[in-house]
Amino acid sequence: MRVTAISIPVRDQAKALAFYTEILGFIKKLDIPVNETDRWLTVVSPEDQDGVQLVLEPAPLHFEPSRVFQDALTEAGFPYTQFDVDDVQAEYDRLLALGVSFSVKPTEMGTVKIAVFDDTCGNYIQLIEYL
Repeated sequence: MRVTAISIPVRDQAKALAFYTEILGFIKKLDIPVNETDRWLTVVSPEDQDGVQLVLEPAPLHFEPSRVFQDALTEAGFPYTQFDVDDVQAEYDRLLALGVSFSVKPTEMGTVKIAVFDDTCGNYIQLIEYL
């Protein structure tokens, strides 16, 4: 058994696709219409294009518990997920220059350095660098 895809809830798939590809640098992998408004939409890391796919899931639009959970995480300031990076400060600087909003600036916490940003689609995402 292996992980091939993991979902992240997004409020607007088109906006999420633009943010995750144009700002974060992921690559669109799959874009399959499911109905008139929704798509099976995935992105992958350019560093591992055959790796785990991130599904940009329109769950908050169609499943109230998902929206409630997403809102509760955001209100509490908790990240929905995390992405590993080689250098948190460099990624923070790059994303800040592109207009990305951070709720937590680069911060060392023991053996890691983290930063947390708003993905503009209802989620906080944590960047992590292992020191």
